[in-house]
Amino acid sequence: MRSSSREEVVEAFDALAADLDRALDLDFDSLTPRECLALLQRCEKLRRRLPAVEHPLVNRLAATDPGELGGKPRWILADELHLTRGEAGRRIAEAAELGARRTLTGEPLQPVRPAVATAQRDGQIGAGHIAVIRSFFHYLPTDIDAGTLAQAEQHLTELGTTCRPDELAKLATRLADHLHPDGNHTEDDRAKRRGIVLGPQYRDGMSPIKGFLDPQARATLDAVLARWAAPGMCNPSDATPCTSGTPTQAQIDTDTRSAAQRNHDALAAMGRALLASGDLGQHNGLPATIIVSTTLTDLENGTGTAHTGGGTWLPMRDVIAMASHAHHYLRIYHGAQELALFHTKRLASPGQRIVLYAKERGCSHPHCPIPGYLCEVHHDTDYAQTRRTDITDLTLRCGPHHQLITTGGWKTRKHHNGTTQTLPPPHLDRGQPRTNHYHHPEKLLGDNDSADGDDVP
Repeated sequence: MRSSSREEVVEAFDALAADLDRALDLDFDSLTPRECLALLQRCEKLRRRLPAVEHPLVNRLAATDPGELGGKPRWILADELHLTRGEAGRRIAEAAELGARRTLTGEPLQPVRPAVATAQRDGQIGAGHIAVIRSFFHYLPTDIDAGTLAQAEQHLTELGTTCRPDELAKLATRLADHLHPDGNHTEDDRAKRRGIVLGPQYRDGMSPIKGFLDPQARATLDAVLARWAAPGMCNPSDATPCTSGTPTQAQIDTDTRSAAQRNHDALAAMGRALLASGDLGQHNGLPATIIVSTTLTDLENGTGTAHTGGGTWLPMRDVIAMASHAHHYLRIYHGAQELALFHTKRLASPGQRIVLYAKERGCSHPHCPIPGYLCEVHHDTDYAQTRRTDITDLTLRCGPHHQLITTGGWKTRKHHNGTTQTLPPPHLDRGQPRTNHYHHPEKLLGDNDSADGDDVP
């Protein structure tokens, strides 16, 4: 790949856009069905080649310092291109494997997957084929020799040029089983795959869960669920659910839950028992507990929803049910104001953090979804200047976005309505203030300058 000037790059992209505009204005009624199919094949080939154009651009962004870019490359790519962060991460990972590389001294290197990269540049394989091949190599253990891996890559790439992605997936599975017949993974391989991911809440409040348990975790959970997820145990439909000892025969006979539902209820009961035990210690200066914030009106009426410091929303009936067997922190405030909610120490007090959980709910950086439990407390005005920690001058920031403030030239300030605004350095968007509405979607529907209601965390 030769070196290109800025003018050449801009000219090439202008020409691409102009040709696409011409194609969009075409009328295809004069073509026969076979001619339409031929053009669709050409469109597919062009679509497959386009990511190869993007890879060098993505790799350039991925290597940029977050302070200069304004955040993690994956986050910026997602925000600016309006992608999910998962899709942005996929593009970065794919570009790292299929894009051109350079040594530390600037010498060009071939891509990590050269055969796949060449086929993509030629438009012979598409995104589906590439996903299958990348998954194939992710599955294989690390002790297979490089020559065999290169042959496998070449073989799968050639297969991909003649078959559909679903057909290639079956062939890739057969090849993987041939290269790794016993399916045994090393401890390192298992350690890489282990993990549990909680997905975002759906509109009905339910959350998906997925992941992999290593053998020890599976054996442990099997033993616990055999006890706690047995028929009649931990049944929320019972007036007094059985969480110890043996359930009565009536509780067993009237338990209509499926095995999956019993597992769910057992996990919830296990979490409640662990929280109630007091053995979890402290997190960010507070005892590990569920902190729920809601309006006083909703609490009195038993309607509406509440928010936790972890970013979960709860129907009010669930809040009331949880409160029946919980230790409470009750703090009533108006907006961000609370009597004596300031002190001269640098670190925020537990009471201040509770109010921030309710007031800001999560990181105040624009579009950031990180919930309050995982955030740090930041002074809008540096503590060295004020020598006091006042609730009206505090905000929540996740680790990476807090780092942008401490080293990247970003700042925060309070709007007159108490909302936190983030100000980027002058070279980004001319330093225009930004507000994060991710944790407060209700503010997008009304007057953003209106004061918040009385809340009870």
